[in-house]
Amino acid sequence: MALAELRDVWKTYQMGDTLLHALKAVNFTFEQGEMVALMGPSGAGKSTFLNLVGCLDTPTRGHYILGGRDISTLNDNQLSEIRATQIGFIFQSYNLIPQLNLIENIEIPLYYQGVSERESYERAVALAERVGLGHRLTHVPTELSGGERQRVGIARALASSPLIVLADEPTGNLDTKTGQQILDLLHELNEDGVTMLVVTHDSRIASSAQRVVQLVDGELTAWDASAEPWGTPT
Repeated sequence: MALAELRDVWKTYQMGDTLLHALKAVNFTFEQGEMVALMGPSGAGKSTFLNLVGCLDTPTRGHYILGGRDISTLNDNQLSEIRATQIGFIFQSYNLIPQLNLIENIEIPLYYQGVSERESYERAVALAERVGLGHRLTHVPTELSGGERQRVGIARALASSPLIVLADEPTGNLDTKTGQQILDLLHELNEDGVTMLVVTHDSRIASSAQRVVQLVDGELTAWDASAEPWGTPT
């Protein structure tokens, strides 16, 4: 059974007297342990797709199955539980809490799950070491570089042992060298079995993913590297 599946998914918004179809008849399957890169021009529906897969929204039509459960039928409280326990998020702008140190930022998902203080701390330390930050445990975000902040964000995304990790432009705020380091880390985690969906304009991520798909005008297709002007991302 697939890890996650979108079946004939539509997302439609009412804009005055007009219906805007952000996603149109999308069918897609995520297999356990794969890394999928999602590309496309601005306004193509990438954020809408990410929100649906991340259970931040539900389809207007169609079904989204995650871990054998039809997410399309759940209420807000149930969706919140799914987000907290089965989905990890990595953000372009890191989204760290400035008052909390590295360990405390990683522990946030565990706090909302009611994990004990001791287990939460031990798991956060292990994750910090896994992303190469075992020597920075008590530092706050302002004391970390951009690459280090993104590593904290990655560790936080892994804290709840999610079914799938969603990354939104994870190298977008980083220089080329640091971005490559983050890409290498994501690739290592994927090789360890972490399932990932990465929204990106970075051709390095696309070339390292098992599959690359594109959204254009709400329709999902195989990536066409010759498409202009966004088909050869930088």
